[in-house]
Amino acid sequence: MANLTRNSCFALLVFGLLSLMYVQFSAAGSINAGISSLWHLDTSQLPLLKLHFSWWPRLVTTLLAGAGLALAGVLMQQVLRNPLAAPSTLGVASGASCALLLATLYAPSIVAWSSSAVAMVGGLSAMAVVFLLAWRRGLSPSIVIVAGLVVNLYCGAFSTVLLLLNLEQLNGVMIWGAGSLVQTNWQDAQYLWPRLLAAGVLAALLIKPLSLLELSDEGAKSLGLSLAKLRILCLGLAVFITASVVSAVGLIGFIGLAAPALVRLLGVKSLASRLVLAALMGALLLTLTDQLLQLLPGVMAMMIPTGATTAALGAPLLLWLLPRLKFTQQRQSIMSHQTEVKPVAKSTLPLLLFGLVVVVFLSLLVGQQQAGFSWLFSHQDWQLLALRLPRLAAALSGGLMLAVAGVLIQRLSGNPMASPEVMGISSGAALGLIIAIFTGLGSSGLALYLGGAIGALATLALLVLLNRRSGFQPERLLLTGVAITALMDSVQNFILVGGDPRAYQVLAWLSGSTYYFDIDNLGYIAAAAAILLIAALACAKWLDVLPLGEASARSLGIKVDQARLVLLVLVALLTVAATLVVGPLSFVGLMAPHIARLLGFSRGKDHLLAACLVGMLLMALADWVGRQWLYPQEIPAGLMAALLGGLYFMFALRRL
Repeated sequence: MANLTRNSCFALLVFGLLSLMYVQFSAAGSINAGISSLWHLDTSQLPLLKLHFSWWPRLVTTLLAGAGLALAGVLMQQVLRNPLAAPSTLGVASGASCALLLATLYAPSIVAWSSSAVAMVGGLSAMAVVFLLAWRRGLSPSIVIVAGLVVNLYCGAFSTVLLLLNLEQLNGVMIWGAGSLVQTNWQDAQYLWPRLLAAGVLAALLIKPLSLLELSDEGAKSLGLSLAKLRILCLGLAVFITASVVSAVGLIGFIGLAAPALVRLLGVKSLASRLVLAALMGALLLTLTDQLLQLLPGVMAMMIPTGATTAALGAPLLLWLLPRLKFTQQRQSIMSHQTEVKPVAKSTLPLLLFGLVVVVFLSLLVGQQQAGFSWLFSHQDWQLLALRLPRLAAALSGGLMLAVAGVLIQRLSGNPMASPEVMGISSGAALGLIIAIFTGLGSSGLALYLGGAIGALATLALLVLLNRRSGFQPERLLLTGVAITALMDSVQNFILVGGDPRAYQVLAWLSGSTYYFDIDNLGYIAAAAAILLIAALACAKWLDVLPLGEASARSLGIKVDQARLVLLVLVALLTVAATLVVGPLSFVGLMAPHIARLLGFSRGKDHLLAACLVGMLLMALADWVGRQWLYPQEIPAGLMAALLGGLYFMFALRRL
C-alpha cells in the first residue's frame, strides 16, 4: 500500500510537470519544435528563441537546485537525527547569502574568483555558530532549530543593514537573494551539475556508515565507526551543496525541508531510497513551483521570485509537521531552565532610572554633526531638539511596549526564551500591516493598527490552536514562531523585488527606523504606551498566580480562560503598537524581561516595571548608537537593537 501511495504521488508530480511543459511547447507551435529547441537554435520565431536561451536552461537549473537542496536536507537530518534539519532552518543558506553580500561590497575580486567558496565559508560559519549554541544540550533537535532561527534572524538583520546602506550597489542582489531562477544562458547549469554529481557520488559512498547513525552512538562506535569524522564530513558535504546552489541561484526556501519530510511521510525508510527519492522530489517540487510561476500573466512571472514562493509554501508545511513531531528524547525542556533569580538590591531600580536618564540626555543633547560630536548647548540650535524629541519618544515607547509584551508572554507560557519577536507575533503583526498597506485598506493610522492587530491575533490563535493539545510545550511554541517568521521573510522578499515604490518605505519601517516620527505623533505614541502599561499593571496579580498552574489559579478564584484571553489580547495590542514604532525585529521583548529577572525582579508588578525601564533604556540606546555609529548614514533603531539583542539571545541560549 505504501509503495502504491508513493508511486501515485511521484506519478502525479511528473504528470503535472509534463502538463506544464506541454503548455510551454504549445505556445512555441508544436511539441516537436519545443523539444528540438533544446539543441537547435531557430531564429525565425521568438517563442523558440525564448525556449532555447531561457526556458530550457531554467528548467535544468531548477531541477539541479531542487535535487541538491533535498540531498543536503537528507544528509543533515540523518546526521543530526533531526526531522526539521535543513539548509533553511539551520541558518546555512542565510549565512551563505550574507557572506556573498559582504564579499560583493568589500571584496568583489574574491566573488569573481569563486562565489561558491565565499558562500561555503558563510554557510560553515553559520552552522558552527548553531552547533556552538546547541552543544551543551547534546544537539537537541529543538535547541538546534531555535539556534538556527536566531542565526537566520541575525543574518537577515545584518543583510538588511547592508542593503539599506548600499541600495544602489545591491539593488540587483535583492532579486538574486530572493531566489530568482531567471536564466539567459547555460552558465548556472554548467556550474551546478559537476558539483552536484560529485556530491551525489560521495553521498552514495557514505550510505553504509550513515545508516549506522540510526543506531545509538554506543552501538555505532562498537562497530568501529568514528562518529565525529563522519558527522563533520557529511555536514561539510551538505554545506558544500547548499553553498553551490545559493551562489548560483540565491536563497531557495524550504525545499531542503519539504522534500525529505514528504518522502518520510510516504513511508520510505531505507536511507539509500530516501536520498534518491528526496532528490527527485526536491527537483519536481521546485520545478513545478517555478513552472507555475512562469504561467502568471505579464510582468508577474518575472517579478515573483521562486525562492520566496517556496519559502511561503514551506512555512505552512512546517506548521503541519509540528503536531507530528515527538520530543521524547528531550526530557528536559526549555521551561525547566528557568533564569536564576537573585535578591533585588535596593540600588537596582535607582541605577536603572539613572541609566535611562543618562541615555535620554545623550539622545537629546549629544550627537554627531559635520564637525564631529557636539553638545546642543554649544550651537544653541534648539531646532535639533524638535527633531530628536519625537525619535526619542518613539524609541522609548517602542521599548516599553515590547518589554511589557515580553513579560506577559514569558510568564503566561512559562518559557524564559519566549518573546513577541521569537514566537512570530511581531511577524504576524507586520504581515497584517503590510497587507493593509498594499491592498489600499491602510489609508489611515487606525486602519493600519487594525490590520496589524488582526495579524497579531491570528498569529496568537494559530499558536494556541497548534500547541494547546501538547500543553503549550515551549519547544513547539518556538518552532511555530520559526514557521511564522519564515512566512514573514518570504513576504518581505516579495515586496523588495516587486518594483513597487512603496517597497523601500516598507523596508525602512520593517527595519525599525524612528526617522518618520515627528512632533505631531508624539502624543499618540506616549498615550498608547501609557494606557497599555496601566492595563498590564492591572493584570499583575494574574502574572503571579497563572505560572503556579491552572488548578492553583482556579482555587484562588481566577477565571483562567478569561485571564489568558485578556493577556493574549493585551500582548497582541502591545506588539502591534510596538511594531508600528520600531518594526517587527529587535529582541527587546526577549532581553528586557530576561535582564529584569536576572536583576532579581520576580514578582509580576516589579518584573513589569523593571522590564519597562530596561526596554526603554535598550531601545533609546540603540536609536542613539544607530544614528552616531556610521554618521551621516544611519542604522535604524530596530535593526541596531536586533544586532545587539541577537548576540544576547545567543548568549542566553548558550547557557541553557
